[in-house]
Amino acid sequence: MTKGEETRQFIIEKAAPIFNTKGIAATSMSDIMEATQLSKGSMYVHFENKEVLACAAVEHNMKMLNDKLQKHLSRFKTAKEQLFAYIDFFSDPNHPPIVGGCPLLNFGTEADDTNPIVKERVNRGIRQGEELLSGIIEKGIVNKEFRADWNASDFATVLFAMLEGGHLMARMSGKNAKIEVIGHNLKKIIQENSL
Repeated sequence: MTKGEETRQFIIEKAAPIFNTKGIAATSMSDIMEATQLSKGSMYVHFENKEVLACAAVEHNMKMLNDKLQKHLSRFKTAKEQLFAYIDFFSDPNHPPIVGGCPLLNFGTEADDTNPIVKERVNRGIRQGEELLSGIIEKGIVNKEFRADWNASDFATVLFAMLEGGHLMARMSGKNAKIEVIGHNLKKIIQENSL
């Protein structure tokens, strides 16, 4: 990595939690300059404007979340264990795996009508999440852990949407009671489809 690439990565790493916490609109370049201790000129050498930096920060947050999730899931062998681990990974939205909470929820809510580039990146993240879950279920069907008639794609959508909704409810209330109810019911459905 060149010095310029290192500086660019440093800016992204410092900016990512700020954007994820404050949002794109509420984050100023002054916030990023303060966090990085870099001058405005130095910032603009690496990023043409705030929108370009915000897109890089969204990518970084999504990658960080995915990397932590994959590391967590890799500790479990069976499909059922991995589904339970996925639910547990997102079970404490008030102490999220990355600073600021779920970037899909944070950036998706903000960008749905305002930023088509971020909207598409969030949409891709949603698709990847659903594909990961349906892949785990399909593996479990092949390994005879789950019923052959269980619709992997449908349940992946339900699981993903319920956890995202539970995340929102928990963050708004400051309490995890609702996501605990959601997690319990999702695990019950998994048990009902297990052999």
